[in-house]
Amino acid sequence: MLTAIVLIDTEPNKIPEVADQVVNLQGVSEVYSVTGKADLVAMVRVRDHEELADAIADGISKVPGVLRTETLIAFRAYSSVDLDQAFALGLED
Repeated sequence: MLTAIVLIDTEPNKIPEVADQVVNLQGVSEVYSVTGKADLVAMVRVRDHEELADAIADGISKVPGVLRTETLIAFRAYSSVDLDQAFALGLED
């Protein structure tokens, strides 16, 4: 499994529309609106490099409103906590 973190710069008035389209692309597991260098961050998880090219070069980069992308490919995952549990801190059922 390959994991890529894709930083996405968008037209400022199209951030929500771009996020909605990107999250529905094959291989994209989640999209976050963020502060800082990029407007959006997409997590892409695929089986091989060909699927990665499909998801990013043929998918994310072609969404209307996307100006630029920068892709970071993960080598290893380090985690001491379950991410779902970490993001649920303070939320009671």
